[in-house]
Amino acid sequence: MTWAEPSSTATALLLLGRGTDPDTEKGVECPGDLPAPSDPDLVERARAAKAALGDRVFVLGHHYQRDEVIQFADVTGDSFKLAREAAARPDAEFIVFCGVHFMAESADILTTDAQRVVLPDLAAGCSMADMAVLAQVEKAWERFASLGIASEVVPVTYMNSSADIKGFVGRNDGVVCTSSNAETALRWSFEQGTKVFFLPDQHLGRNTAVLKMGFELADCVLYDPHRPGGGLTDEQLRGAKVILWKGHCSVHGRFSLDAVEDVRARVPGVNVLVHPECRHEVVTAADFVGSTEYIIRVIDEAPAGSAWAVGTELNLVRRLALAHPDKQITFLERNVCYCSTMNRIDLPHLVWALEELVAGRVPNQITVDASTAHYARVALDRMLALP
Repeated sequence: MTWAEPSSTATALLLLGRGTDPDTEKGVECPGDLPAPSDPDLVERARAAKAALGDRVFVLGHHYQRDEVIQFADVTGDSFKLAREAAARPDAEFIVFCGVHFMAESADILTTDAQRVVLPDLAAGCSMADMAVLAQVEKAWERFASLGIASEVVPVTYMNSSADIKGFVGRNDGVVCTSSNAETALRWSFEQGTKVFFLPDQHLGRNTAVLKMGFELADCVLYDPHRPGGGLTDEQLRGAKVILWKGHCSVHGRFSLDAVEDVRARVPGVNVLVHPECRHEVVTAADFVGSTEYIIRVIDEAPAGSAWAVGTELNLVRRLALAHPDKQITFLERNVCYCSTMNRIDLPHLVWALEELVAGRVPNQITVDASTAHYARVALDRMLALP
């Protein structure tokens, strides 16, 4: 396996399958084919509204968005890249973030007070971010304090977390990380203390600690906020090096070791390329592991005729397959589901948001309160200062 960042199988496998996958961390019902494209008239309405707004609006499109939305993005990327892109354009009055709620929060934290961040659909959340609630995290921290270990613990939160959790981390001398710099963030944290409290994605934390830093699986314990005491004894918490929050990505958590073995059996010479939010057994069985940006770069640089099974969100994999017809690219799983919350940002919602701005109304503005924003920015700045 090469850490960094898929098969002669027909591109048809990239379409949604039907069925149930009860073996994933969150059983998934796949609804069938991809939704039909939106009304073509909406394309012209989006163009007209965006033209009317001109430089006053800056549209951000996350890699997992559907193509009908991506076509109107001024820039595409992962969540942190997009938030930084917004901050780099202080003259843009409106930031329309085609992503999910925590991403829009990060953009609000990093942009100026004069800029307003809009999320076209407030229902576009993130199941992983929602798995770490501030009251639950504070309760865990109180447990650490009661055991006398809080002073040894450095909290680290993945970018895919709410502003509340980033603020908690900032107040408690911790740091934010991305999937690209998680190792650097953890190494910095172990220079500050003897333990790390990693939120909210257990898999990124475990994979980084074990595969990149040399820890044993036994050095990591899983804190379950829905069990008394997190489901851990005092001795387990005192002995742990990495305390992982029980959270995961509902998309990346569905990829299985069976899927890796199946595609290897079907496609001779296939390269398995997955995101580090995947489960530990999937990551260890893969050939290449890395962030979304890494996955894109690997496919871009791969030789013609090579075969790839990619374990990340469907819209991105489909886009990569269409952009590289000289390579054999397929989705790692046979039963395919896209990120349902991300896909709530569709063309109708984008058109509505843009037309509201043209009319002088600001819809679905995302704001983070001053105290939370301050401490979240502290944690983000610590990340930016990492080597």
